[in-house]
Amino acid sequence: MEQRRIRLAAVGDELLAGLGDPRALGWLGRVLARTSADNATVEAFSLAAPDEGTEALAGRWLDEAGRRFAEGAENRLVIALSDRDLDLEMSTARSRLNLANILDGAAQMSIKVLVVGPPPGLDAERNRRLADLSAAFADVTTRRKHVYVDTFTPLQSHEQWRSDLAANGGTPGQAGYGLMAWLVLHRGWFQWLEIPAPA
Repeated sequence: MEQRRIRLAAVGDELLAGLGDPRALGWLGRVLARTSADNATVEAFSLAAPDEGTEALAGRWLDEAGRRFAEGAENRLVIALSDRDLDLEMSTARSRLNLANILDGAAQMSIKVLVVGPPPGLDAERNRRLADLSAAFADVTTRRKHVYVDTFTPLQSHEQWRSDLAANGGTPGQAGYGLMAWLVLHRGWFQWLEIPAPA
């Protein structure tokens, strides 16, 4: 059986880099640690930038991810979205357009994309706005036939998630990143990579 070579570039915010994780893995490191296949090698490159909204992300993804892609490899893109657009007072329509531009650019290069939506925080009013933003991101992604992992809805009222954020000054710790990784692993990761999930 021919060995597949999957080259994966991940762009996103500080949660992608595992900020605040005592194990320094974040959710992506945990997901990659659980990812193996007999007929595929996965080469992953994490390209995190703190405090980044969708506009800045749309401006840099191709230059940075493109340098990690390889001829002859299956090039894939992971987009880890944040809630930063709320602070930038960007309209939902603008946020949608920024994400759409990334996805359309990737599609032109035949790159499959997995989008991980922003997780909830502890502020109820902010979460109300974030729920709308997450739903908009999901709509843009699924309309374009890419995979969207909703982390907001399952974690919004999750006690372990909320207590982990409270204990770590609003960012996830070991438990929180573990929960995010579980969602990614069980909401489309293996199907997206086209490799079998572990038994």
